[in-house]
Amino acid sequence: MTMTGRPSEKEIQRMIASDPDAPEATDEQLAQARPFADAFPALADKMRRNVGGRPKADKTKVAVSIRLDSEVLEAFKAGGPGWQSRMNKALRKVAGI
Repeated sequence: MTMTGRPSEKEIQRMIASDPDAPEATDEQLAQARPFADAFPALADKMRRNVGGRPKADKTKVAVSIRLDSEVLEAFKAGGPGWQSRMNKALRKVAGI
């Protein structure tokens, strides 16, 4: 390995050649190869639609910037994770929603 801890190209090629679980693909195998989306259309479609992240809510929230008393913010944060949701719930209650 090099001084950076990364293997050199020569070392990478040696490791590839010595791996019994990763033989070189033959010309016949390459000729039979198909794109993933052609071989597994349903799975490819599902993967395209599910790009990760949280599911979209029916009513999405809006990011805002407001000034609060530090004591108010500390009180909500002291409750641990979910403090923003608790603050939203308290504001909804005061607003009569």
